[in-house]
Amino acid sequence: MYEQFYDLQHSPFELSPDPHFFYATACHKEAFADLSYGVLRRKGFVVLTGEAGTGKTLLLQCLLDFISQKDVASAFIFNPRLPVLDFLAYVLKDLRLDSPGRSKGEMLGCLSDYLLARYGRGTTTAIIVDEAHLLDWELFQEIRLLTNLETAQQKLIQVVLVGQPELDQKLDSLGLRELKQRINLRCRLKPLTFEDFEGYISRRLELAGANSHSASIFDAQAIQLIYDLSRGIPRVINNICENSLISGYSKRIRPITAEVVREVASDLRLIPVAPTVISGNGSKGMATAAQSGSNSLEGAKTLLGDALRRWGVERS
Repeated sequence: MYEQFYDLQHSPFELSPDPHFFYATACHKEAFADLSYGVLRRKGFVVLTGEAGTGKTLLLQCLLDFISQKDVASAFIFNPRLPVLDFLAYVLKDLRLDSPGRSKGEMLGCLSDYLLARYGRGTTTAIIVDEAHLLDWELFQEIRLLTNLETAQQKLIQVVLVGQPELDQKLDSLGLRELKQRINLRCRLKPLTFEDFEGYISRRLELAGANSHSASIFDAQAIQLIYDLSRGIPRVINNICENSLISGYSKRIRPITAEVVREVASDLRLIPVAPTVISGNGSKGMATAAQSGSNSLEGAKTLLGDALRRWGVERS
């Protein structure tokens, strides 16, 4: 849509967690190192937390790609709102195991045999739970008990829990003190600094094809405004940038200006919208609203008329 106008090969700000666009800040590098070390060295429990949109799921996709190259078998749970039996069944399915039955004991026996066999071959198995702040207390305890599957030297299964800051609050609660004691590594993703943010924008544009002209797509004021509005949250950055490129293309604006960004942010409700104030008997406020609506309607009619004339159709 806008790619050709801005000399891009494809969209640089899609919201899907594509490892191709992973931008490794110092914070992300440290978190990735902790997660991969925890899994490969069989540390048992590893926890990653961060605000919504800071890149946790993308980091997990990179981790899954990396550990698969190290012959680590993994079960990735992206929706943990499951009963215990369904959770165990999903783990077995993701590990490509056929349980001889559907009882809890049968599934645990199947999992135990699998883990022992892999341990005997010197390989590792991991369960990775995204959105782990949504786990209920019963499932927390069941996951903790899974780590009782161990030899005298090492854990047979590694567990990575990833979630929003509420996960830290749950793990620090008295009811989960036994699980907390088993956590060997805890790390946290933070919003991007302005320096990281500039590198993030530039890197994504370059990967999308804007090599020599990446700095000319957004002007300096637009860049600063995007950072201020997003507060350094990558998902919000992507949303603002994607919509700004669409809006800029529709208006044939290059580079993207702060005005374009501000309009987009208003549409996305990132800028507070003042409520309509009706004073006195309300006639003045209502008249203003009516006038605004009338202007918008006339503007829409004009645009429609122009479009119809271009298509060779006369408006009645």
